[in-house]
Amino acid sequence: MQIYNDIFSAHSDEDSDQLVPVFTEIEINNDDENVKVPTEGVPILTLRNMVMFPTIALPVTVGRSRSLKLIKEAHAKKRLIGVVCQIDEDVEDPEQKDLFKIGVIAEILRIIELPDKSTTVILQGKRRFELEELTQTEPYFKGKISLLEEISPAEDDREFQALTSTVREMTMKYMQVQNEIPREAMMLVKNMIHPKFLIHFICSNLPISIDEKQSMLEMSDLKERAYHLIRILSRETQLEEIKSNIQTKAREDLSQQQKEYFLQQQIKTIQDELGGSNNENEIRELRQKASKLKWSEQVAETFEKELKKLERTHPQSPDYSMQANYLQTFVNLPWGKFTPDHFNLKRAQKVLDKDHFGMEKVKERILEHLAVLQLKGDMKSPIICLYGPPGVGKTSLGKSIAEALKRKYIRVSLGGLHDEAEIRGHRRTYIGAMPGRIIQGVQKAGSSNPVFVLDEVDKLGRDFKGDPSAALLEVLDPEQNNAFHDNFLDVDYDLSKVLFIATANNVNDIPRPLLDRMEMIEISGYILEEKIEIARKHLVPKEIINHGLKKEQIKFSKGAIEKIIDGYTRESGVRELDKKIAKIMRKTACKLLNEEISEANLTPETLYDYLGMVEYTHDKYQTNEYAGVVTGLAWTAVGGEILFVESSLSKGKGGKLTLTGNLGDVMKESAILALEYIKAHATLFEIPDTAFENWNVHVHVPEGAIPKDGPSAGVTMVTSLVSSFTQRKVKKNLAMTGEITLRGKVLPVGGIKEKILAAKRAGIKEIILSQENEKDIREINNIYLDGLKFHFVKDIREVIAIALTNEKVTNTIIQ
Repeated sequence: MQIYNDIFSAHSDEDSDQLVPVFTEIEINNDDENVKVPTEGVPILTLRNMVMFPTIALPVTVGRSRSLKLIKEAHAKKRLIGVVCQIDEDVEDPEQKDLFKIGVIAEILRIIELPDKSTTVILQGKRRFELEELTQTEPYFKGKISLLEEISPAEDDREFQALTSTVREMTMKYMQVQNEIPREAMMLVKNMIHPKFLIHFICSNLPISIDEKQSMLEMSDLKERAYHLIRILSRETQLEEIKSNIQTKAREDLSQQQKEYFLQQQIKTIQDELGGSNNENEIRELRQKASKLKWSEQVAETFEKELKKLERTHPQSPDYSMQANYLQTFVNLPWGKFTPDHFNLKRAQKVLDKDHFGMEKVKERILEHLAVLQLKGDMKSPIICLYGPPGVGKTSLGKSIAEALKRKYIRVSLGGLHDEAEIRGHRRTYIGAMPGRIIQGVQKAGSSNPVFVLDEVDKLGRDFKGDPSAALLEVLDPEQNNAFHDNFLDVDYDLSKVLFIATANNVNDIPRPLLDRMEMIEISGYILEEKIEIARKHLVPKEIINHGLKKEQIKFSKGAIEKIIDGYTRESGVRELDKKIAKIMRKTACKLLNEEISEANLTPETLYDYLGMVEYTHDKYQTNEYAGVVTGLAWTAVGGEILFVESSLSKGKGGKLTLTGNLGDVMKESAILALEYIKAHATLFEIPDTAFENWNVHVHVPEGAIPKDGPSAGVTMVTSLVSSFTQRKVKKNLAMTGEITLRGKVLPVGGIKEKILAAKRAGIKEIILSQENEKDIREINNIYLDGLKFHFVKDIREVIAIALTNEKVTNTIIQ
């Protein structure tokens, strides 16, 4: 049977011995396995990068002189030779350790002398052998061998038939994936009939490593060799398919890129004809804007560097829009632009007074800044923190300050902010990066010296993204903010001329380092008189306009406004008051349209028709007919209140103190402290020692649903207990507040202004305060102090001497 052998992969050589793509017509001899070869003195031909298989005929170009001598002599004597492969193809003069042990006995079919004086020999494999040793090296290799048996399946073996069919199909599939293989080679494989030749042909010519080919040659079972070949064919086919997909995709991408490139070139040509491309116009516009800005050489250098980077970036690149956005931010910042300040102090005072009633400290501080600025011409802006209860006008005051100074106004709400990048900006490596809120605010203002309100600075959050309050340290430090570094901008920006005004409700929630950098100004709650003026001058006119009414259609008496404040609101500010006035306006609008009234005159008596029942009531002073009932003064978030401290005695074993009224820990400690002080100084107050042994003490503060705490009820509790143990009456129309120590010292407390107003509302005539609180009284306007008498004390004995009369109550329980 004639077989046409074609090579469809790489070449192999013996020196430069290389497999050439020629067809050879070979006669397969079925007795190849029984060929007889002497086991000693067999000529050994070494090949560099090919493995020969039985039944396969392959051409080899011979270059080494030793190999040429072997080929010519063996061909002349018609001798069979042994063919083995080198382990390392780079070894020029191999020894036995450099050769694989398993090789193939081959017959020299033909020697071809080529025109370039090279020699090609056609070899046909016969049978496998094992090289035991090389017995001769000159003039060529000779060795001692042992022939190996080949386990071939029977012709009717169905498993082997299926294996052969699978090998053929997988080879055809592999060759289809390999576009470089000629169609003749595919037809050759398809028409091969002899199974053994098919398997060996594919093993010999498949482009795999020498080690894999050698391992298949060393298998003695033809079935095992076929199975291994199928695994290799499957792997190689998959690799070729992957490579083919990659190449196809690469060609498609390249085609798409070429298409886009040509289209871009066409667009560019059209735009050039129309007067330039969009990106060129944008770059030109950026340069024009930059030429008008007053910035330092360092900033100019950075801008030029980033602009050149934009010029090098392709307009279709994602980086282009990010870079363009960065440069637009850069040139839109007000570098060196300042709003001129108006130094008319009287005008500034007028503007501040027009919008806000009271707040003398804040107004005074702003006018001081204006005065120094007018004298010096240049100074760092103060960093002010306005703190106080909600609704007192902290935020709106910032707007009035901006108007008074004729500066731009920017407000940023920091409530709930928990990302440090919101202050300092995001780095440009992130998608969607943008500058922080500080730089954004300055850019929006268009001026480098706006009034910048940082609202709710006490409500900053903190989590894994960072601590915004720490980022604010640089912003609010006058020594650092002249070179504020925003991560997005990546250059320093001067914030020293910005007038920062922070607002907060609770100073305790502001971190200490941040608190230290700000000038703290307290804005306490409004007193009744201030609220009345705010309502008359600001809230009522504003709501009349908001509801489309006219001044003559609605009028508020002073008593009506006072009752709204006292009976329908309970707050430090005026937000709830504004809502109640708005509700009255809505009711009035309905009545006017329904022609129920022609105008509305609001008096305390007519308020019920508009606001319904009174919502809040204030405690009034009670009589002094009972021992142990003393009036105290308390501060709350919505203003001052009076509270009553009641104490009573009950017979018992003594020493038991019961506290009720929803008291906090500090207030409970004050009660314990008061009792212990009285026990230690019983003789001073003429209290018999047996009183503590026979009577249990109960201290109660009414309105038990409302939590109460703080040390300011200390003097009140001592007075109440002494009154109970001595059965002496408490002086009429007297209230007190102050903390006590175990030695009997009276310490100062806060909220004095609010407490005094609460006392006036309740009908109190005399107030006992610590000596150190006298300075607080001097800061309060005299109109709020009219009708009050103050007693400033240092020791609790002075309090008892003032507060208790010598008259005892009726029905005394202790004689």
